[in-house]
Amino acid sequence: QVQLVESGGGLVQAGGSLRLSCAASGRTVSLYGLGWFRQAPGNEREFVAAIKVSGTAPYYADFVKGRFTISKDNAANTVYLQMNALKPEDTAVYYCAGGGFFPAVLPAHYDYWGQGTQVTVSS
Repeated sequence: QVQLVESGGGLVQAGGSLRLSCAASGRTVSLYGLGWFRQAPGNEREFVAAIKVSGTAPYYADFVKGRFTISKDNAANTVYLQMNALKPEDTAVYYCAGGGFFPAVLPAHYDYWGQGTQVTVSS
């Protein structure tokens, strides 16, 4: 089993920044990729970014390119999502996920999920 714990969400004004963290523990050797998804009320869960567990090959959804950066601290086994130039439409619950495929952009490709962290961007 793999445990994923997100942190770092909150309330920020449009144009501001937040950094989300996802600490991985347990049988992480079974993972090949780690990803971030988000889900706004009434919407489906959508892919944001992914990275190999080696910390290489970042991969992004088109709508976050140039604004969000995914990275991984291998020593801490933690993946980060640095979010800059935030917009009100970025408001959602953000989830960390781990799985055996890369790049995996569908929720069904991931086996493990964190509990989610709320990001709210005010206009």
